[in-house]
Amino acid sequence: MKATLMTDGAMLEAIAPEWEALWRRGGGTTPFSSPAWLLPWWEVFRPGDLFTVAVRHDDRLVALAPLYREDGPWGRRLLPLGISVSDYSDVLIDPEHREAAGSALLAVLHDHHPLWDLWSAEEAPPDAAVLTLPWGASWTATIEPHSACPVLMLPRTVADLPAAVPARTMRKWRMAQNRVGRRAWRIERAEPGHWRPLLDDLFALHQQRWIGRNQPGVLADADVRRFHQRAVPRLLEAGLLRLSRLSIDDCVAGAYYGFDQGLRSFAYIGGFDPAFAFESPGTILLGAAIEAATHRGASEFHFLRGQELYKYGWGAVDRWNQRLTIKGCA
Repeated sequence: MKATLMTDGAMLEAIAPEWEALWRRGGGTTPFSSPAWLLPWWEVFRPGDLFTVAVRHDDRLVALAPLYREDGPWGRRLLPLGISVSDYSDVLIDPEHREAAGSALLAVLHDHHPLWDLWSAEEAPPDAAVLTLPWGASWTATIEPHSACPVLMLPRTVADLPAAVPARTMRKWRMAQNRVGRRAWRIERAEPGHWRPLLDDLFALHQQRWIGRNQPGVLADADVRRFHQRAVPRLLEAGLLRLSRLSIDDCVAGAYYGFDQGLRSFAYIGGFDPAFAFESPGTILLGAAIEAATHRGASEFHFLRGQELYKYGWGAVDRWNQRLTIKGCA
């Protein structure tokens, strides 16, 4: 095992193909750990000094801890790339080299401990690799609940969805389908060369909703929008993106932004025009995403962070992210 500390963003971009290969081998990884998501984040935000650890075995990348160092009120903290816009974060470790690669990763951080005071592994899902690193006596690690991320367990077939989704929500979904069916409507998906109009409509619809509440909304920030403008084409190329737009009578009624990966689908954010509240465009798009996830064989639909009531209406159950805090080394 050969481990190195990466402090130059150009080095991150250079290892993107290896990073993606490791990410695809990682088993329980999510889109939030992929280079398609994290490279645009670093390009746009860069909130501190890059402090990423890469581990190789026979010149093959077998572990990656995408971290940066923040110098703030809590001292010199190591934090995950993607923080604030990501619902999950983790380190990547090749399942075939889990123990040795994890030990090598920790050894580098131990050797460089004079440069940092605290490592805060935020929003680690229950199956995160970072939670299983081989901590020894030289580390002081604590774990605490962080955020609730409701998850809907999907049935094997679309025909079985009524057994997974509560009857009340199924009725609302069917009613919305009937109402929109009386109009001229269509759902279109983002494709290579045709994603920018869908993303722009999502920005506009989401902002419209939050302006009505006298709040800015998460997409109001120019840097956040710029990040998504860079991430979407990368996510599309990686086969992860599910960006959809619902039009009714040639008017944009709603938009949905999520991800599909392996046995999981993820609902990230959406927006709809209140003028079409009767047709329930949010229900139409979310139901379509759940139906598509079931059809392609996914077993889990993740509603991500937040305990909004509508998520439980679809039958989701809380699954808690953890915060792992590592304080100092002996």
